[in-house]
Amino acid sequence: MHQSIEIDEKIFQDAVKFYGTIFNLPPLASKIYSYLLFDYEKVGITFDEFVEVLSASKSSVSTSISLLLNAQLIVDHNKMDERKRYFFINDEYKKIRFEKIVQKMQDELKLLDD
Repeated sequence: MHQSIEIDEKIFQDAVKFYGTIFNLPPLASKIYSYLLFDYEKVGITFDEFVEVLSASKSSVSTSISLLLNAQLIVDHNKMDERKRYFFINDEYKKIRFEKIVQKMQDELKLLDD
């Protein structure tokens, strides 16, 4: 099995469970997100690598990647001389997530004040 990144199986399983619950993700989407957490060097993971490493069908991986992209949990980039897309954790997401939480709290406070 070709693997460009090394993962700790226990931490991976814990992350799959945690992010599946926190972000309300289906199992494969949670696995993809958790797998990307181990890309410390930020080299990016290709579609084909997800299919191979997670032993999932192309259509399932495609659906899960679309869901993660739409939720802004991951981002994709094309390298200059390649057609392949590389996927990465969206480092901005934590900021986006916490801003949404703060906004909801401010909205609730305003409602209570009114």
